[in-house]
Amino acid sequence: QVQFVESGGGLVQPGGSLKLSCAASGSISSIDGMGWYRQALGKEREMVALIFSGGSTNYAASVKGRFTISKDNVENTVYLQMDNLQPDDTAVYYCYAPGSYWGQGTQVTVSK
Repeated sequence: QVQFVESGGGLVQPGGSLKLSCAASGSISSIDGMGWYRQALGKEREMVALIFSGGSTNYAASVKGRFTISKDNVENTVYLQMDNLQPDDTAVYYCYAPGSYWGQGTQVTVSK
């Protein structure tokens, strides 16, 4: 089993920045990669960014160039730096790992 503790969500104005953190514990050696999904109200959950054990990354087209995913292998923590946030980025953000491991979610709201 893998467990996640997420933090860093909140309310920000358009154009602002937030940084999400996801600390993993448990059977970490069993997973290859971690990342973030998000789900806006009334919409399906979608992939935002993934980072794999070799360091390669994958981003949704809508966030490429604005969001950056990184990983601290010592702390087993994945970060999502979100810059130039827009109202369409408003959603609950979930930490994820292959094997259907999910965090509890953290709310990100972008509004004036």
